[in-house]
Amino acid sequence: MRTVTPTVMLWTTGNYHWYLKQSLHFGNLEKNQLVSLLWDPVIPYRLHILCQGWHYLSYDWHWTTNHGLGESSQHVANVAVIDGDKVLVTAFQHAVVPPPMCTYQIQFTHAVNQIAFHTDPKHSGDMAILDADNRISVYRYGQSTVKDSTIRLGGVGGNGFKAAVETPYLDKIYRVDLGSIANEVMNPLGLRFLTWLPDNSFLVVGQDQHAAQSVLHHLTAAPHVTGADEQRLDLRLSVSVNGEVISLCCSPVTKTVALQLADGQILKYLWEASTPVLEPWQSSGGSAIQFLHPCVQISLTRISGEEVILGLTDRCRFFINDIEVASNIISFATYSEFLLVTTSSHTCQCFCLKDVTVKALQTGLSSAAVPNDEALRNVERGSRIVTVVPQDTKVVLQMPRGNLETVHHRALVLAQIRKWLNRLMFREAFQCMRKLRINLNLLYDHNPKVFLENVETFIKQIDSVNYINLFFTELKEEDFTKSMYPSLNGSSNAQPQQHPDQKKVNVVCDVMRNAMERIDPQKYCLSILTAHVKKSPPELETALQKVHDLRENTALDVTAVSAEEALKYLLFLVDVNELYDYSLGTYDFDLVIMVAEKSQKDPKEYLPFLNTLRKMETNYQRYTIDRHLKRYTKALGHLSKCGPEHFSELLNLVKDQNQYYEALKLYPPNSQEYKDISDAYGDHLNQKQLYEQAALIFARAGLFAKALDSFLNSGSWQQALCMASRLGYTEDKLSSLARSMAGKLVEQRKHAEAAILLEQYTQDYEEAVLLLLEGALWEEALRLIHKYGRLDVLETNFKPAIQEAQKSQLMFLDSQKKAFLHHKCRLQVVRELKEKASESLQDYEMPNCPELDLISETSSVVTASDMNSKYSHSNSRISARSSKNRRKAERKRYSLKEGSPFEDIALLEALGENIRAVETVKGDIHILLKQLVLFGYDEQAGELQRVLEEVLHLMEISLPEIWSPELQQSSLNLVLGPNSTANSIMAAYQQKRMVAAPVVQDPELLIPPKLNKNLQWKLHLLQ
Repeated sequence: MRTVTPTVMLWTTGNYHWYLKQSLHFGNLEKNQLVSLLWDPVIPYRLHILCQGWHYLSYDWHWTTNHGLGESSQHVANVAVIDGDKVLVTAFQHAVVPPPMCTYQIQFTHAVNQIAFHTDPKHSGDMAILDADNRISVYRYGQSTVKDSTIRLGGVGGNGFKAAVETPYLDKIYRVDLGSIANEVMNPLGLRFLTWLPDNSFLVVGQDQHAAQSVLHHLTAAPHVTGADEQRLDLRLSVSVNGEVISLCCSPVTKTVALQLADGQILKYLWEASTPVLEPWQSSGGSAIQFLHPCVQISLTRISGEEVILGLTDRCRFFINDIEVASNIISFATYSEFLLVTTSSHTCQCFCLKDVTVKALQTGLSSAAVPNDEALRNVERGSRIVTVVPQDTKVVLQMPRGNLETVHHRALVLAQIRKWLNRLMFREAFQCMRKLRINLNLLYDHNPKVFLENVETFIKQIDSVNYINLFFTELKEEDFTKSMYPSLNGSSNAQPQQHPDQKKVNVVCDVMRNAMERIDPQKYCLSILTAHVKKSPPELETALQKVHDLRENTALDVTAVSAEEALKYLLFLVDVNELYDYSLGTYDFDLVIMVAEKSQKDPKEYLPFLNTLRKMETNYQRYTIDRHLKRYTKALGHLSKCGPEHFSELLNLVKDQNQYYEALKLYPPNSQEYKDISDAYGDHLNQKQLYEQAALIFARAGLFAKALDSFLNSGSWQQALCMASRLGYTEDKLSSLARSMAGKLVEQRKHAEAAILLEQYTQDYEEAVLLLLEGALWEEALRLIHKYGRLDVLETNFKPAIQEAQKSQLMFLDSQKKAFLHHKCRLQVVRELKEKASESLQDYEMPNCPELDLISETSSVVTASDMNSKYSHSNSRISARSSKNRRKAERKRYSLKEGSPFEDIALLEALGENIRAVETVKGDIHILLKQLVLFGYDEQAGELQRVLEEVLHLMEISLPEIWSPELQQSSLNLVLGPNSTANSIMAAYQQKRMVAAPVVQDPELLIPPKLNKNLQWKLHLLQ
């Protein structure tokens, strides 16, 4: 009778399929018979087993994904799944086959317990499979041509289909020989964590005699025995580990082996040494690394050049070395210089590890941080990373139910595109960008210099007119490496512009068009047209001419694009009416008719017009076309060649379209046409009240009479006298003209210039002196009095005038002083009232609002609602006024009326005007003082000097009091205005700035006026 071996089987379900994951064979010996078996009630996936003879076993299970390691092999994206006595392998590089289907399956005679992929990157698809009978089957790719009977194609095969996927073959079967400790094999799954090292040796972890210790066995292949079904593995070395090994990993890049113990301690196995040893894993700082919690998944990678160990616990806590960087990670994977994670917030994030710190990763993984769009994408709830397909952009995710999804993470896509572009693999980059909707501008923006140097390579690789046209249509002036696709690692890959003075689109269109014309102008005809149309401004006339050339060139090859096709394509790119106008602008009627026939235009609409044009003289015909197209400058050029009989028509066109400046360029300056156009141009400028410019145009054309009138209107009396001279005015006529101009200059308070006219052109020096006295030009008046020997004028006019000026200045200074003192006192009162009002309002916990400016001595209590309503009504009324009334309202914005809003601002404005008025008269008073002293009026001069000195001193000492330092500081930190934000306004309110600083829209009012101390106006002889 056949005896049944006691076996414990672990089954699980995924995607509606039951998988046998582990088989524990206990043998037929009595001491190995099972007594009891149960799951731990507290710790998930812990299994307790009790055998005869009180032999107790405890198993901790966790999920792992067996996938090919490395990046260079063609079989790196293979993933293997245990299903009883079968291994289901899916080659994700070729097809994403949903489980339980697969690319191919490998059949065994015993149940499979472990799978290990080769850690040598060149052979990363090779597998070592450990079954329940402790045999290791090695499957390799490539060398055998005989089909392996144990391998059967899955989802990608079938009758009548040719399999495009390479399958492995069974190379060897090894029997594990542990020598003296063979009794350990009696424990089911006594060997675990099978790892295939790059030198074709194996690592397995076994159990020591002591319960809390593991043994690391390093196995090597024994010499090959010819003809034997099974080969033998010899024990190279056994190393006792002080603790339980709960996970083991090997990096295919650095070939480093790391072990994790149950207490979180990390050990490094130096297997390449002559005598392999275990040592603690140390950080760059020299401290030993230990995870705070045991991790169910560990991996090795490099961050900023330093090798680190990554760990993920069953509670989603993610560690880099001994630093916990996140607590919401469901799964992670490393690929090249990237780290990908899926999180409990249903996102997949990607980080570049090349130039980044652990702290930066921690910030990026925190929920508070907002990563850029390239680094993050949303995924389905509970998604886990199965594998990343190298040399591609696919990330394969598994959903909780078991089905698969493929995403193309933007960060990986852009990284792969950049690699392709650096290798000048334009076709691969273009197809990927087109398929995944990446903007094609990146082809150029990634490295403009390299792109322009390799344009012909780009065109030959793409080798498709449609694709090249697609590239042209997506071109934009924007640099997409700075806006849409900045580098993920933060480093700028922006390249200097090749032609900084030209537009990017124009440069690319020109370079590519030239290259296509060199390669095959017939094949790329449509792309060449696209290049012309895409430029800014579009070269539609050139494009139309090329279409016309195609029509004329009938000896074309059959495969070449016809004129009909080219025109049809051009109409697809450009509006037909716009194209019709451009074709008309070429003056080629055959081309016009060709475009018109393709449009929806009625022949009755355009044929009579074209027939009329055909009958005209060439220049007049082109003038008519240009005027129809509103190209007036060109129209003038053609019309000017039509002869003098059409000049009146030209002049009317110039007047209608204001083309005076362009028209003047068409005729020589001494021609009659030039004079006629200048005459019209001058009249036009006079109408716009640009009298001086009109006069210049008249004078240039020799129209001196009109130039004289315009100079008179503009007040240019010197030029007017020149024109009078050119017109040959007599002395009487010139004198009359000078007297007339002097009168106008006096009205404009230009007494000095009026006096020059009267003295030099009318010889009326007495009237000139009186004008100078009227304008307080004392020194010039004295010069004329002495020049003409009229000393009697000193007594009759000069001395009374300076005495009257002294009294006038005293009255002015007195009025300014009184006004200054009044405004200063009132400002102090207003500020005290505001201070009290703000303190009383703060007692009711009201914000320090701008409406406090409404408080004055005449309004003791104002409610907030009253203030708001008053402001809103006032503002709405002002906004509705006309521009003239608005300016008037702005002038009255700051009213000096007591109790008005912004009274303190109005007072500041008035005080500033007082100071500036006194500053202005210092120079005039200095000249007046000299004349008073000259004629012996020392007492009056001394009094005037003393009064001015007092007023200036008063204003100088009052400046710090009126414009306090706090007020000036608030002008630098304006609370309200166009540059304010909500935060700045709130901060200002909380700091009570508003009490000291009124709300103003003219910050210059808060800055004190400058006193000019450099002007030496005082006379020392009067002190």
